Amino acid sequence: MTTPTEEPTDDWDSNAYDGSHSFVYEYGADVVGLLDPQPGERVLDLGCGTGHLTHQLADAGADVVGIDRSAEMVETARESYPHLEFRRADARDFDVEEPFDAVFSNAALHWIDEQDAVCEAVADALVPGGRFVAELGGSRNVEAIVTAVAAELVERGYKPAPEPWYFPTVGEHATTLEAHGFEVRYARLFDRPTELDDGMAAWIGMFGDRLLADVPADQRADVIDGVEDRLRDELYHDGVWTADYRRLRFVAVLDA
Repeated sequence: MTTPTEEPTDDWDSNAYDGSHSFVYEYGADVVGLLDPQPGERVLDLGCGTGHLTHQLADAGADVVGIDRSAEMVETARESYPHLEFRRADARDFDVEEPFDAVFSNAALHWIDEQDAVCEAVADALVPGGRFVAELGGSRNVEAIVTAVAAELVERGYKPAPEPWYFPTVGEHATTLEAHGFEVRYARLFDRPTELDDGMAAWIGMFGDRLLADVPADQRADVIDGVEDRLRDELYHDGVWTADYRRLRFVAVLDA
């Protein structure tokens, strides 16, 4: 596999990812079930993070390789699961020595604008008839949070930053998959309100920091306080913050 073509834009904190934001991979267990890996199948975990779902795939009997663009995530995955193979690679541009029966991805694709490049790389990595099974943020994911951040920034005289994610509709993503030789067998967009163990401020700091790119570091806490005030009635209940997640799951099979 090739190494990334450029340095990551995100400096991921793998400890925080595995701690208060562990819901990311915990919810991914359902996607493992959707993949239904079979003993002996070769599976590529695309955007494997700290490797917990890669480990679940291996426990099901799959011969699995995990790749991620973040050096810190890959290092943590190797430390946690030294018996598994993890490599640093870019989802838009990677090679494989031997094709895979399936490519799996959880909560990674929505960080990548160049979905045509991803689909092309995945298709090249699969055997004919291989399947691509994934979950990502879907259309209008975290819409309330993004709207509140933008409103707070405008009120304070800042220009809102472009959204840093790819959140497609079913039709948009299915069209992209089909353009690269995939037949979409299953696709579902659904609401999944997600409780935030460490609160809204921590979520913004971990996943939405690029929304505050133009805000000086010493002013970000005040901005986030204002965002929380805007969201409190809608997303804070009984002492718990909830993110307005919407997810897109799909199963696509590469034409033989």
